[in-house]
Amino acid sequence: MNIAEFIINDIKPLNIKDHIGDVQVMFNQLTYSHIPVVNDLNQYLGCISENDAHCLDGKKLISDYGHTIEGFFVRDTTVWLDVLESFAQNSTNIMPVLDVKNTYLGYYELNDIITLFNETPFFAEAGGILIIEKGINDYSFSELSQIVESNNGKLLGAFISKIENDLVQITLKVGNTGLNDIMQTFRRYSYNIISGHEEDSYMESLKERSDYLNKYLNI
Repeated sequence: MNIAEFIINDIKPLNIKDHIGDVQVMFNQLTYSHIPVVNDLNQYLGCISENDAHCLDGKKLISDYGHTIEGFFVRDTTVWLDVLESFAQNSTNIMPVLDVKNTYLGYYELNDIITLFNETPFFAEAGGILIIEKGINDYSFSELSQIVESNNGKLLGAFISKIENDLVQITLKVGNTGLNDIMQTFRRYSYNIISGHEEDSYMESLKERSDYLNKYLNI
C-alpha cells in the first residue's frame, strides 16, 4: 500500500526564525497538536507542540526555545503500519514526511492513516476472527496458514496481539468458511483457543477501538 499520495501540503511549516506569537496564532486557527519547523533551506528541524507554544513568550523566536522542538518524522517510503505506530508513540495527529535528504515534503494526518487501516481486508472483508495462544517458541506463521488453508479457509490477516509469560496470542482473520473445523484443528496442534467470532459484531468492536485510538491521539 503506497501512502505517499496522502502527503498534505496545505499548511506552510514554521521557520525557526518565526516568533512564538505567530505560532500561538496558528494553533488558535488549527486543530493540530503540532506544527513542523524548518530552516531556511526547507530542512526539517522538528515539531513544536501546542502545549509548549502557549507556555512560551510570544515576543521571542522559536530558535530561543530549540529545546522544546520534538524531532519525530517518517520517510516518504515508510510503510503505513510504521506510520501509524509513529503517531501513537508521539501522541500527535500530524506526522511530518521527509525524503532521504531530510527535505520536508509535507505531512500525514492521523485521520487519513486510520481510514487506511479500517479499509484493509482485515477489517473490510467478511470473515471470522479467531484468537489463539501457544508457547512463544512453539508456533509459526507457516503452520497457522497451513491449518487455516487445510480447512478451506482463506487467511486475510494475522498479527501478534499479546505476549505474556512466554505465551503468545495471535489474532487471525479468516474468510471463506466457518471457524469450527479450524478451531478443532488448532486444538489438535496444541493451540489454546482464546476466542472465536464469526459475527460482524466483533469486527465492529475492533473498529470502535480503532476510532477510540483516533480520538485519543486527536487531542
